[in-house]
Amino acid sequence: MKSTKAVCLISVLFLCLGLSTTIFGAEEENTLRLALLPIPDVLPVYVAQERGHFAEQGILVEALPVGSAVERDQLLQAERVDGMINEISGAANFNREQNRVKIVSIARSPIGDSPLFRLLAAPGSHLKTVADLADVSIGISKNTIIEYISTRLLEAGGVGPEAIQYKSVPVLPERLQLLLSGQLQAVTLPDPLGASAIQGGAIEIVNDTALSSVSASVVTFTNDVLVKKAETVKKFMVAWDRACADLNSDPAAFQSLMLKKIRMPKNIANDYQAPPLPRKEVPTKAQWDDVMAWMLEKKLLSTPLAYEGSVTSEFLAP
Repeated sequence: MKSTKAVCLISVLFLCLGLSTTIFGAEEENTLRLALLPIPDVLPVYVAQERGHFAEQGILVEALPVGSAVERDQLLQAERVDGMINEISGAANFNREQNRVKIVSIARSPIGDSPLFRLLAAPGSHLKTVADLADVSIGISKNTIIEYISTRLLEAGGVGPEAIQYKSVPVLPERLQLLLSGQLQAVTLPDPLGASAIQGGAIEIVNDTALSSVSASVVTFTNDVLVKKAETVKKFMVAWDRACADLNSDPAAFQSLMLKKIRMPKNIANDYQAPPLPRKEVPTKAQWDDVMAWMLEKKLLSTPLAYEGSVTSEFLAP
């Protein structure tokens, strides 16, 4: 009798263990973890959470706030997250030796009068045009999207490679302060920090709306996740697209959410609105090839990477 009870008890335990493993497995399959910087480009994730778009799709999205691009990239390197919002060159960096990630969508691009990056001169500066920036030391973060955009804006404005000079100031608040104090004549800053600099007296020379085909942030997932959680990623992109539609139709409705989730300078907190967002787009081959050319020139890559190996439109919302 005792042995029969023991067998039954063991059977129940194994049944419960198997059931819990199944439930856990299903939950994990429907879960995505994203590393997110406090920038406007990531807002659709928080809007989709607030509006219940992820829940409607039957998926769980965990947002892991990070303080820097380095921290964000380390989380993906350590396989602690499934994806991130980054940039084309960042995705290419992950794929230098083998294809580890793919871009599945553009997250944000310059639309209307809402740039991602601004090239600015110090308050009271005599610098007014891009041509004036020839042989002027410009504060940037080297080997990043900031340098890439700055170079393309300068070239488009007629400044040759021999006349482009940069000073490495990787910490953004320090770069802003050096500009506003006049210790740097010019810098490139992302919005909303760029908009804050203008409010503080800086002079805008040019921004990336003048070269909108070049500038973009992107939604990137690991190849492993795109295989194992393909349907979950597709559902994520449906929810992402609905959040973009929400933001585009009524950005003011998400002002408090933006101020809670996005790092916003105090001097523009009441005026800066969530920017318009593109929908259902991936970077073009021309965009990819231009980034490849710059990365080769900077010796960040030894050979160009194939567009098809790093960008896919398969996961865009229908």
